Amino acid sequence: MKRQYRELSDETRAKISQSMRGKSKSFTHKEAISNGLKSYWKNIPHKPTAD
Repeated sequence: MKRQYRELSDETRAKISQSMRGKSKSFTHKEAISNGLKSYWKNIPHKPTAD
């Protein structure tokens, strides 16, 4: 399931941060994750603002 918008609630961000705390990854693994996420986020729009 893809996200509809880039923005997340503060509560969701805190949950993700807590779940990832203390997990270590090698440099090449970090690089692969970074590249994958960059290509993923290119297709997700920002949430429209009500002006």
